[in-house]
Amino acid sequence: MVKKQVKVTGDHGLGQMVHVVHVSDDAQELREFYERVFGGFVYMGVDEPNYLPMEDRYATLLMIGDLCIETMAPKMPADPALPVGKFYTKFGRHLHSVGYKVDDLPGLTDRLLEKGIYIGRPGGGRLAAAQPETLYCFPSPRDTAGLLVELSRLDMPKDPRDLETWSSLARIWRDHPLTIERFSYVILGVRDLEAAVKTYVDVFQAIPVAHGTDHDLRAEYQTLQLGDCLLQIAQPQAADSALGRHVTRWGNMIYGLRFLVRNIDSAEAWLNKNNVRTTRLRDGLIVSDADDCFGAPIFLSSEEAEDDPSSAG
Repeated sequence: MVKKQVKVTGDHGLGQMVHVVHVSDDAQELREFYERVFGGFVYMGVDEPNYLPMEDRYATLLMIGDLCIETMAPKMPADPALPVGKFYTKFGRHLHSVGYKVDDLPGLTDRLLEKGIYIGRPGGGRLAAAQPETLYCFPSPRDTAGLLVELSRLDMPKDPRDLETWSSLARIWRDHPLTIERFSYVILGVRDLEAAVKTYVDVFQAIPVAHGTDHDLRAEYQTLQLGDCLLQIAQPQAADSALGRHVTRWGNMIYGLRFLVRNIDSAEAWLNKNNVRTTRLRDGLIVSDADDCFGAPIFLSSEEAEDDPSSAG
């Protein structure tokens, strides 16, 4: 048994994607959905969601394959003066952000500041200079093509991927009816593909790995390696596509998640059995109805993502 081997990118060691945050109005309900439908393995908030008074919100942590999802909800009624309450008030049920472990957080912070990126400090306010004691920070989505990114110098406590038992635990999802092999990438919907890609390549030192047109999604895309995961940036070709409607409504913003599965027919049948409607976009690709997945379209595909850094290890 071995723990997950993490790949890094850039001069400052941007590595494991710690989590994707999914916001709803009830963190427990969302956690139970991921457990029941996606075989989620909960490792924080097992008995009940953790409550953080400072942010007046609840959260749990769970694994689906090699992706950690943090289900999060404001204490209701949501307080729009606080970050999670503000997000929920504006966007409702929606994917919220991604988080990355960074080996040299002060170095990356300095790089971002030199590039003119606004960085929020923990608890609010602007970070004017890199500080060795800073545990995490948030570049403004206005400067990162709409993707809210948490940069942290700490590992997630008790992260199953960092334990020697990881390779054994990972078999849970391969044996599940969804037949998940691993997480493929986060999808970021944007209005201007070229500008968004430039931000990630120039500022975050992301590595371009693939580009093209996906006629089934009706989008132009570029896939980048950012740390241990892939980020697919997609610009809709048509306003009446699902991605087009999302970008029209929300602008640049995180859109969906994609997983590699071994058996697409089994995955489709399981989702439908659990009252999650799906659309078969092509033989090897289905997408869930966002309304059935708390605002998050989830793509399952038997097609390997091009130049996936995880495919060799």
